[in-house]
Amino acid sequence: MVDAVMEVRGSVPPDPATAEVPVDPDDPGGPGASGGPGGPFAPPPPYAGAWRFTAPAVDSSVPQVRHGVRDLITDRKVPVGDDLMAGILLIVSELVTNAVRHAALLSPQITIEVAVGPDWIRVGVEDNHPYRPKALEAEYGDTGGRGLLLVKAITAEAGGMCDVTHTDSGGKVIWALLPLPFPNS
Repeated sequence: MVDAVMEVRGSVPPDPATAEVPVDPDDPGGPGASGGPGGPFAPPPPYAGAWRFTAPAVDSSVPQVRHGVRDLITDRKVPVGDDLMAGILLIVSELVTNAVRHAALLSPQITIEVAVGPDWIRVGVEDNHPYRPKALEAEYGDTGGRGLLLVKAITAEAGGMCDVTHTDSGGKVIWALLPLPFPNS
């Protein structure tokens, strides 16, 4: 059995002292808007940033990645409640499981990204397989086949969105973007 080892590579959180928050005056909920957190020159919250992990496309990576994402969110003090955390971790588990089961032949390594903004969190899993998966209805009694359907349902219930983006190398990133609650809510 091959042990999965998660390796942190690439992106690191921005330096809050030098990072700027982009302002879109047409976004009624964005930074600087009456409903959004901060003003037009507000620094990003201390939990904001982007992190990328690589892991081998093996079954044992699923719980290791899930625990790594949970620890990252907890250590950075991202304002997620128990329900949102459970949803994020289920999404991560399903996306990593799909990459391991369906893309490992063409993608022996997968990349997991967690990006956090002032009022959103995005999780994504990248592999080198070009196939764009579809959420399928599974038959009663099937033990699998509902992963992407579950991801879509959790994302929609949280008021977020999910999609598949093709990479320049011919692979794909399956991602889910979920809103964070305002700190005062």
